[in-house]
Formats: sequence, structure tokens, C-alpha cells
Amino acid sequence: MLLKRLLLLLIFPVMLMLGSVQAAEVSKEVTQLLQKLGIPVENVRSTPVNGLYELQAGNQIFYITQDGKYLLTGNMVNMETKENLTDTRMKGIRLDAINTVSSDKMIAFKADDQKYQVTVFTDIDCGYCRKLHSEMDGYNNLGISVNYLFFPRTGLGSASYNKAVSVWCNEDRLAAMTKAKAGEELPEKKCNNPVSDHYQLGTEMGVTGTPYILTETGDLLPGYVPPITLRSELDKAAVLASSSAKKELSKR
Repeated sequence: MLLKRLLLLLIFPVMLMLGSVQAAEVSKEVTQLLQKLGIPVENVRSTPVNGLYELQAGNQIFYITQDGKYLLTGNMVNMETKENLTDTRMKGIRLDAINTVSSDKMIAFKADDQKYQVTVFTDIDCGYCRKLHSEMDGYNNLGISVNYLFFPRTGLGSASYNKAVSVWCNEDRLAAMTKAKAGEELPEKKCNNPVSDHYQLGTEMGVTGTPYILTETGDLLPGYVPPITLRSELDKAAVLASSSAKKELSKR
């Protein structure tokens, strides 16, 4: 996994842009190293640790020492507050990535009385994805809307990919999705579709398995989660987000 992440740093060259730190504050060694490697750094930030920078590379977070000698991966945790600083940043990055997808490029199963909505990367042929979909009424009845993005795990051009395209190109996408999830063979259809874009986004976000559930607070819930459990997790996240917001306000 570490090797995969490091390779991502070398594959997608992007111009170096500085975020919350000024160019003059970034050491010459780090700047030269990043430019030499063509690392796709979208942001360079200071961290609470002296001599350590945070790098946002695509949808990943890395850390690099001021002398440019060491590149680190993993979670940075404030042991006093118990806050996982890396996870907090990742939540925002995930939400920024999902927000690049407009609502008309998703298949949405809306709750009549919506309290929450989640975004789910799904595979037509995934067993747990099918189980999740079979309980759609349960999620909707609990006020949870489900927005689907396609992630055919067998890749672009595979049978699962073609099924996803046929669902999207159907006049009634909701009905087609439900039929496909139940194992029913749909007539093959082709049209302009966002399936490959969904897949690419999922790959950049590190999706390897489905269902991959992303909440409105940026939390990641990998795998199947029963309706009542998901509602409980969303309630907890909402309380935590509200508490964090109040703490931030009190600091101002």
C-alpha cells in the first residue's frame, strides 16, 4: 500500500502550489526535491511539529521533513486532544473530491424525509453492494438518501462496467439499478455516461472495495453497514461535528 501511494506521487505531475505557508517558509531542499520529482503536490502546509511539512498529493496526505530527506505516511495524532489531525484533513479532501461530481451525474435514491445523505461507490456485481441495495427502503425510511457512483472493481470495459453503463443509459435509472442489483440481465445500452469518471475518481480516492460509503462530514465507512447502524453512525458524526464547530467559535 505504501509503495502504491509513493508511485502515485510520481505518476500524476501537477504544479507546486503553496497553501497555508509562504514560499519563503518552505526549505530550499524540499522545494528542489518536489520540483525534481514532479510530485503532484496541491498544497504544502505547516504542521504542529517543527521541521515537518504536510503535503497533499491528489487525494492523499504525506509528510516530509524540512531537509527533504524523509517522506512519511501515516496518521498524526495530537495526544493531548486525541484528535487525529490526518483524518481531519482527509475528511475535507474526500468532500472536495466528491463535490466535483454534480448531482445529475449520480443515481440518487432519495428519502422522503431526508435527514442525511451518503455517497456510495458501488459495483453492480458486488455481493455486499447488492445486500445494501436490497435494504434501500430501510435507509430511506430512516431519513438517509443514497447517492450512487459506479466503481466496477474489475475495471473499465469489464462486464460489471458494461452493466453500469446499461443502467445509466436506461430511461428509468432507479428501476434499472434495482433490477441489475437483483441479478436481472438488462438489455445492453450505450450512451454518454459518467461511469469511467466515477471509476477514475474512486481510484484517485483510494477505493479498492465496495460498497465504499462516504458521509456528509467526510467520514469513510468501508463495506456494508445495516440501515439502523448507519443512522446511528451519522447521528454520532453530526453531534461530533456540531461540538467541534462550537469549540472553534469559542476560540474566536
